[in-house]
Amino acid sequence: MEFESTRLNIKPVCGTMRSAVTRTETVMTLSFPVFSAGMVLSLSLIMAIGPQNAHVLRMGLQRQHLWLTVAVCAVSDVGLIALGVLGLAQLGGLSDKLQGALIGAGVLFLAVYGWQAFQRFRSPAARTAEGQPTPPAPTTRKQAFFSALAFSWLNPHAWLDTAVLIGTASLAYGPASQVFGLGAATGSLIWFVGFGAAAFWMGRRLNSLHLWRMLDGLVALMMWGTAAWLLASLF
Repeated sequence: MEFESTRLNIKPVCGTMRSAVTRTETVMTLSFPVFSAGMVLSLSLIMAIGPQNAHVLRMGLQRQHLWLTVAVCAVSDVGLIALGVLGLAQLGGLSDKLQGALIGAGVLFLAVYGWQAFQRFRSPAARTAEGQPTPPAPTTRKQAFFSALAFSWLNPHAWLDTAVLIGTASLAYGPASQVFGLGAATGSLIWFVGFGAAAFWMGRRLNSLHLWRMLDGLVALMMWGTAAWLLASLF
């Protein structure tokens, strides 16, 4: 009798296991397109050469604390994505006062950094006896850390692209919004690691005074242009 009762319970148990496996496969099948959509959106937004990417590029070309800069930017970006998907998107975005304060701080920061880049463009570094550009002044780890932090958290473009746009887009996926956010965070990590490696590779091969002047001039124009655009958005 005991054997028969055990045998009779096999079918319900097997059916439950098959149902669980089927549900898992269904969730995985539905999650992958959502994950991919988040990753593609993140990459498409972050690939534009903005202030943050320009800073990573410069640190790579200088070969000064590049991976510290990459790590701070990547972790900050993931934090902004999580803030957008889990918080701001549910609240309807940034308040007007917070957005105005963020834009004001970003304009000031970009204007100062643009001025520094313009000064380097106007007064290029001297050359060594071999005709090579003089190496840039060393940057401490503390300076590199806080510079990367400022470019991530005082950059209104980063807030708009990650916390606001990605957070809002995640609402379209309902319960799977966190999977969408995970895909966006993965795309951000892939970009910063790949872009950092490319900047490091270029820094080992490009050591031209003309290139540095051109880069500093472009950075100054980019910073001031972005600051002017952000300032105009307040009126």
